[in-house]
Amino acid sequence: MSRPVGHFTSYTPGDGSLLDSLGQQYGSGFEKMTQREKLFLISAIAAQLCDQAPGRCRDQIYVVGHQINSSLPPGDRAGLVEALINQVRWGRSLSDTEVLPMG
Repeated sequence: MSRPVGHFTSYTPGDGSLLDSLGQQYGSGFEKMTQREKLFLISAIAAQLCDQAPGRCRDQIYVVGHQINSSLPPGDRAGLVEALINQVRWGRSLSDTEVLPMG
């Protein structure tokens, strides 16, 4: 069983926010959405957060993305998404000044 969205966000049921409205429409854990719809939202949110993040990706990261998508089974890819989200939210990442040279 998945946890409600409020477990992961600052949302409080009944606060009148967008998350409150979405919870009313799709369920507190978005259980009234299809897997494809949830994956679309993950993609849309991640793309926007990526656009707002400073710096740019090293070329080799694009290769890693292709390797992941072509080699890992779907369950491992979903697990990797979860691990990366955890790192983005709570982990330490290299700063732009620590990143290895592009290429």
